[in-house]
Amino acid sequence: MTTLVVYFLVAFGGSVALTPVCRLVATRLGQVARPKEDRWHRRPTALFGGVAIALVTIAAGLTVPDAGQIAVLIASGALIAAFGFADDVLSLKPSTKLVVQITVASILLFFGFRLHWMQSLLGDAMLTIAWIVGLTNAFNLIDNMDGLCAGTTIIAGAFMLLNVVNGGGVTPMALYLAALIGATAGFLVYNVHPASIFMGDTGSLFLGMNLAAMALVDKPRIGSASGLLPIVVGPVLPLLLPIFDTMLVTSLRLLSGRNPSQGGRDHTSHRLVAVGLSESRAVFTLWVFAAAGGVASILMQRRDPSLGVVAAVIFLVAMAIFAAYLARIRVYDDADLTLLKGESITPLVANFMYKRRVAEVLLDLILIPVAYYSAYRLRFEGAQFGANYPQFLESLPVVIAAQLLSLYAVGGYRGIWRYFGIMDAVVFAKAVVLGTVGAQLLILYIYRFNNYSRSVFVIDAALLMLLLAGTRGSFRLVGEFITRRAAVGQRCAIYGTAGASLGTIREAFGGAALKIVGFIDDDPIRRHMRVGGYSVIGSFSDLLALIRAGELDLVILNTPLLDADRFRELERCGQESDVQILRLQLQLKHISAAS
Repeated sequence: MTTLVVYFLVAFGGSVALTPVCRLVATRLGQVARPKEDRWHRRPTALFGGVAIALVTIAAGLTVPDAGQIAVLIASGALIAAFGFADDVLSLKPSTKLVVQITVASILLFFGFRLHWMQSLLGDAMLTIAWIVGLTNAFNLIDNMDGLCAGTTIIAGAFMLLNVVNGGGVTPMALYLAALIGATAGFLVYNVHPASIFMGDTGSLFLGMNLAAMALVDKPRIGSASGLLPIVVGPVLPLLLPIFDTMLVTSLRLLSGRNPSQGGRDHTSHRLVAVGLSESRAVFTLWVFAAAGGVASILMQRRDPSLGVVAAVIFLVAMAIFAAYLARIRVYDDADLTLLKGESITPLVANFMYKRRVAEVLLDLILIPVAYYSAYRLRFEGAQFGANYPQFLESLPVVIAAQLLSLYAVGGYRGIWRYFGIMDAVVFAKAVVLGTVGAQLLILYIYRFNNYSRSVFVIDAALLMLLLAGTRGSFRLVGEFITRRAAVGQRCAIYGTAGASLGTIREAFGGAALKIVGFIDDDPIRRHMRVGGYSVIGSFSDLLALIRAGELDLVILNTPLLDADRFRELERCGQESDVQILRLQLQLKHISAAS
């Protein structure tokens, strides 16, 4: 383990020292990424950061004892890095890039880097080439915001390193991977927002190819899970974020009538910024998703991967919901959308949206077995689970049918996710109770309830309710998370806690972004209480202090109980500090055809 740390630290130190040199050389030679309409950065930024990553990693790899496959990785990495360097300088055609990437993938395949997902060796070979080329390009595409590609590489590499060490100890592959992580971490010091250097294609292609290839290395499975599922899902989960971003962007560009290979500000990170997150928060959010995939991959490698299977399914469902949320964010100009009029893709999209209820049913077809399986796992441990597994398999179709029918009967498929509220949760609670009771009655009739545990159904009902409410409320949760962490918006304090709701206040501002600092209330009993998730931060005097300190842009009066003297004082203080004082008024008016 000490050797691993040494390789990481040496590579980190070498990258920290070499990256500024590469930045200086790139600047002197005029090799900088200049701002473009379809690119994110706003100022010229030096390239060649990937040169530091590649040189340090290759140098460290040459010192690894008993190299074996490491030599192949070093040679392939040097080839793809050299090609990336040429692309940074000359801007080669996409077809040329693809030919070189397929060539490198074929070299790796020839020397034994391959997937083992199919019984057909030919099928595995073609999948291997697609895996390497796809992931190499995925890391290239995810290099679209400061720190995103480098940070994702470090996180994915760290979890892959854990899997390697847990499976076979400190192997030569582990040492090489530790050096790769260290070199990338050293570069990240200069690449976090605001970045002073980019890795360019030299770095992104080098990192993507290496991680794709190292995921293919056969690892001993001492005390770990066996079977097809861990073999297939294990390598995918740590690297799911770049795969997710590539699939999302490609599919949405196709559905929008755009060229998939055309650059643009429509990646996952760009969509998060479009809804209000700062660049740093958007990147950190995606890092969290990458880490979640890594955790699920670690759980999948255990001797008993059942917890990992559940975690992986929930994670994949969460990513699918996240994709649905991101797809709703508008990132294309009106001019782009007008091009779709008359195109065949338009009715396809409309038809897909019209059939969204089918997607909800398919989602529940995943959630119901997950909840039921988890209930059995929680109720029975070790050999007991194996003894009761036949009952699980026998009753699963009954549970699925009963729950789906009850969800349909009580109106579980009539709600709109972004408006999910307490009463919607009550509807799902009714459906779960009805479905659980119905399933038990059917099992009692069919199997006489022999060898079945009633507590399993209680646990199942609780888990299913959490999953249903969590998925349906996800749009509101994500929206609220983004709203509260938005980098833009008017800083606002709300005076009064007994007036209109937060939703009404936000609705009154239309599309304007608000950063709610908190509530103001003169009742000392309410001090430090929370209203709608925001704290009551003080009284009238505290409000005046916030205004004078320049910490507010506007104040919303949400109470009619404000005497004239206080109102005049508040108005005067607001004028002196250029803070707007607004009163929320709700009013219903009679209308007629004449009006």
